Amino acid sequence: MSDAHNEHQSMIRTPKQLIAAVAGFFLIIVIGIILLVSYATSSKLTGAGSESQTPEAIEARLRPVAEEGYTLKDVNAPKVLQNGQAVYTAVCAACHATGAAGAPKLGDKAAWGQRIAQGFDTLVQHAVHGIRAMPAKGGNPDLDDVEVARAVAYMANQAGANFKEPEAPAPAAASATNAATANAPATAAATAAPAAATAASGGGATPPAAAAPAQAAAGGADAGKALYTQTCAACHAAGIGGAPKFGDKAAWAPRIAQGQNVLYEHAIKGFQSKAAPMAMPPKGGNSSASDADVKAAVDYMTAAAK
Repeated sequence: MSDAHNEHQSMIRTPKQLIAAVAGFFLIIVIGIILLVSYATSSKLTGAGSESQTPEAIEARLRPVAEEGYTLKDVNAPKVLQNGQAVYTAVCAACHATGAAGAPKLGDKAAWGQRIAQGFDTLVQHAVHGIRAMPAKGGNPDLDDVEVARAVAYMANQAGANFKEPEAPAPAAASATNAATANAPATAAATAAPAAATAASGGGATPPAAAAPAQAAAGGADAGKALYTQTCAACHAAGIGGAPKFGDKAAWAPRIAQGQNVLYEHAIKGFQSKAAPMAMPPKGGNSSASDADVKAAVDYMTAAAK
């Protein structure tokens, strides 16, 4: 009995057996790790049956960004003139959709009748140069005269007129070339004038007055000021319909006190004041303006009234 016990103890404590047992233990651990890594790398990270990583799914997720509305424009390309309805929607509707400050509402035959009787040319003249509360070109100086005339024809025709929208003027390349040639001497003279003035004064730096135009041209137009001029001025320049006039500190003070975020929301979504006879349309009636530009226009107007 004691011999069997001693033999069993000697089998457990044999050095070779101990080494084999330890090596086997580590081998099992290594094999387990390899199997786990192999399983993890061969499985789909997005779950069984998912198609979220297919080219079609990836394209679908990227499409909203690609179609956000960014458009590349060639600044040197000829201007594409808008039709009458497009100009009305972007500019004229701010007043003519609601009849603000006596503007004849679109489709109101009674209000448009006496105006149509004046003739198309007279109406266009008033629209281009402004009349009474209506600013020149509806407050958008970037409009071409032809675009303004088309908008007049569109609005008048909605009230019973039969005016034809004018066609775009034919390109006059020869006239432009001749004009450039004729202006060349004047340009040269204008360029030489500062140099002559510098020489006459004994040399030195160019006078600040001569450098100012170049600096102004390089500055570019501020987005807020541009949108104000294009859209907001139609009401805010003259205080139409209770709109606070540009630079009127007393009128703007209670509005500024509400905070810029409130003013942003009113300008973007539209607002009806209890004290004002008419509501301000969303984005001043210019639906093509971005939220960022509308906010910039609000900043521009509030800064002028502080």
